Amino acid sequence: MPRSKIAFVASQVPLAQKAHATLSEAHGNVPQEQANVIVALGGDGFMLQTLHETQHLDVPVYGMNRGTVGFLMNEFHADDLAARLDAAEEEVINPLVMNALTVDGQMHEALAINEVSLLRAGPQAARLRISVDGKERMKELVCDGALVATPAGSTAYNYSAHGPILPIGSDVLALTAMSAFRPRRWRGALLPKQAVVRFDVIDSAKRPVMADADGSSVRNVVSVEIRSEPKVRHKILFDPGHGLEERLLQEQFA
Repeated sequence: MPRSKIAFVASQVPLAQKAHATLSEAHGNVPQEQANVIVALGGDGFMLQTLHETQHLDVPVYGMNRGTVGFLMNEFHADDLAARLDAAEEEVINPLVMNALTVDGQMHEALAINEVSLLRAGPQAARLRISVDGKERMKELVCDGALVATPAGSTAYNYSAHGPILPIGSDVLALTAMSAFRPRRWRGALLPKQAVVRFDVIDSAKRPVMADADGSSVRNVVSVEIRSEPKVRHKILFDPGHGLEERLLQEQFA
């Protein structure tokens, strides 16, 4: 189906705003509710924001890089957009859902396309207990933090923390520690996509911990449960031969 009804969105950086004006003049700019494709102009952070904000529309998002890294974006060209949209290939990814319980008894829920991370929020290392599917797997992890990443997010924070790059169709999650002190050489685990991961914070008053899901942060958590959410499907469009699977392979041989 031709993707002719385009809704353009852009980050606030001047380069993205200039592209937004140029492309809107050339192609028109329909409201998002009437669009059959959304074109996001910016970097990876803006792409994640756009996917979160438009997930209720069931409309694919095609990103063009007007930011820095642009792992989730296509190259920017202003003159052949219609043909590129018609030829684009669709990737479907499921986010993680985070349920974080805070010291005051409140439960906070958020979705994460890349990863859910727990980070120490004070001068001392965090102490975390890890359970998978209700079974305790690690009695105590002393660390700066830990995260659970999706395949789509495995080249982001997870990779910087020396976690593995996951093939996009692998149906696994990466559990990765940041600066693990004890067990000193523990590098994490690979888990089935359907696994439910729970972190319990040990001594949260003395060693406070915050949780973050794609920039949605919760402070003073006492426990965090993380699982994949198959009911939410993010559709991302890529130029042929430049999809997530190819980009993940390129990262491993860079």
